[in-house]
Amino acid sequence: MSRKRTMSLKKKLVLSVVTGTLVTGGVAATMATGNAAVPDVVCPGSTVTLSGEAGPPAATSGTFPVGTKLKVTNLDNARSTTVTVNGPSGSCALLNNAAFEKVREPGKNLIRRARIERVGGGSAAPARPGAPGGAAGGAPVGAPAGKPAGTPVQVPPATGAVVCPGSTVTLSGEAGPPAATSGTFPVGTKLKVTNLDNGQATTVTVNGPSGSCALLNNAAFEKVREPGKNLIRRARIERVG
Repeated sequence: MSRKRTMSLKKKLVLSVVTGTLVTGGVAATMATGNAAVPDVVCPGSTVTLSGEAGPPAATSGTFPVGTKLKVTNLDNARSTTVTVNGPSGSCALLNNAAFEKVREPGKNLIRRARIERVGGGSAAPARPGAPGGAAGGAPVGAPAGKPAGTPVQVPPATGAVVCPGSTVTLSGEAGPPAATSGTFPVGTKLKVTNLDNGQATTVTVNGPSGSCALLNNAAFEKVREPGKNLIRRARIERVG
């Protein structure tokens, strides 16, 4: 074999090994190089919404502990952001305002086609926010809207099966009559959502899927919200039908 042909074959072999493919006798054989990072895609099918909370870009999660780094990509506009979980919520990934602005489509508060990847770990266990022991039984909690802090709120006792204890509730930003979406209950399920901080409640029917136990549309959320807040941290969710 000529010296020139030998050098040419060596160059081809080196190039092929770098790209993870060995060419032998005209046949390509793929080899694992060990350098390719496989995305750790989590919570497939989950929707992503915003908490309405201020501060630098961050997320809360009911799936991953504080300190976990998550990359959220909006598949409808290919925009993504990487955030650190800084507290609990009722969603796989609930973005605060600053983080959501990086991936949102104008006028939308919900990302229906999202990809969530775990890109870093946290060591702390997720802290689930719990309602006080007496809240479900009608004990005074919080203060009613428009009254000074410390004014007791009388919350009626639960009348249905309490589900998803510790879950937060937020809004999807979607229009229409009061309704909810859920990743826990099927379409047609009736859920009663009570805001334990103001004693207001609404009963809605699940009309589609989401990444939360109960994600309220705009009309439903208005019935239970506190002024200026897009997140109910102390909620009671009951299955009533």
